[in-house]
Amino acid sequence: MISLRIRKFVSLIRERGFDGALVSPSANFYYLTGLHVHEAGERLTLLVVNADGSYHLLAPSLYENVIRNFPVTFWRDGENPYHKLAWILGELELSGGRLLVEDTMRADWLINILRIGNRAFELYPLSSVIRELRMRKEREEVEMMKHAAKVADRVFEEVLSWDILGMRERELALKIELRIRELSDGISFEPIVASGENAANPHHAPGDRRIREGDMVILDYGAKVGGYCSDITRTIAVGQPNEKLVEVYNVVKEAQENAYRAVREGVKAKEIDRAARETIAKAGYGEYFTHRTGHGLGLDVHEEPFIGPDGEVTLENGMTFTIEPGIYVPGLGGVRIEDDIILDEGRGKRLTRANRELVVL
Repeated sequence: MISLRIRKFVSLIRERGFDGALVSPSANFYYLTGLHVHEAGERLTLLVVNADGSYHLLAPSLYENVIRNFPVTFWRDGENPYHKLAWILGELELSGGRLLVEDTMRADWLINILRIGNRAFELYPLSSVIRELRMRKEREEVEMMKHAAKVADRVFEEVLSWDILGMRERELALKIELRIRELSDGISFEPIVASGENAANPHHAPGDRRIREGDMVILDYGAKVGGYCSDITRTIAVGQPNEKLVEVYNVVKEAQENAYRAVREGVKAKEIDRAARETIAKAGYGEYFTHRTGHGLGLDVHEEPFIGPDGEVTLENGMTFTIEPGIYVPGLGGVRIEDDIILDEGRGKRLTRANRELVVL
């Protein structure tokens, strides 16, 4: 699978008129190599790819017992890795031209790379090309995401059995995180728990506020399985909530359902956003929906295609993304409902399936 992905990538960069690529540890690196080397830290680690189809890995000697069946040059502490990189660039005949560079590459790495020899590269972000491959998921990728979604669903069902009244937000967030780690490879991001007035902040950092009677509580979290993410949000009530918030909940639920029903092959991402946004605006809460309707999901918890007002990507089978409209009223609270979606056989199908009705604990 890995060699096939590299071949597809090579074909794409050649088609787009690029001469090669430098890929540092990232989701893109894992996608192309199958190697987890995020702990490389400051040690230079690069996949070098030439548009002619040749490729070579530079890695610290820490990985001598890990990397197998892959063209690789190792370097040891005390050696200058950029000298070895210069050799690799020479072997791959990359002396200049249009070069794709990993978007998240360390600045000091890039500066040192540009100082190697007399090479004149024009640099472009790698994401502008590789996203065309990663947006459409392979069968094995979808299976990983289904497992991650099932973990998210299970954790939500378990949360409903916990006594969370009086619990601090950060305590509940930690409990959710620990349960995810027990059931999967780990969290896809730090869980969000936002209660009461804090729920009016879409990305609230869980704090010391205790969950009170009458609170609406936003729970936003995800699991990772085989490197692939899930991302779910549910909003629950602890005790009878404010009637206004019940109304808000029903509007958000309707907006999410309308957006979900709008998912079809050939539809642009912005049409999904419009379906949710128009529902919320019609109910009089348009100014309180302050973010896009969703985002792509895969090796990264946020990737293409982005489901927003400016989303020009035409949706295709195999694409996976979230639908997560929300309403956030300062001083009152907020509601968000989020599911993971795959476009399959021309229509959207939910990967996360936990109860979307308002649960009152």
